[in-house]
Amino acid sequence: MSVKDQVVQILAEQALLDVSDVTMDSTLDDLSIDSMGVVETIFAIEETFDITVPFNANAPEDSSFDISSVAAIVAAVEGLVAQKG
Repeated sequence: MSVKDQVVQILAEQALLDVSDVTMDSTLDDLSIDSMGVVETIFAIEETFDITVPFNANAPEDSSFDISSVAAIVAAVEGLVAQKG
């Protein structure tokens, strides 16, 4: 399973949606993922990929981890996975 597919699956589970309902253009607001859901999503991503996500839940706008859309999250995770190994 690709990084993209795994991230989409994590987001779908968090949003209680079907994977087919999550598009690359979706925002977390579109998916109705609140701030607590974002934190849980970050933990799930870290656990799934064995990476550390540079994300400050108290100031997400100051984070280098872009959560503006599903595509941005996928790209950020792919970058972290590539750095890891």
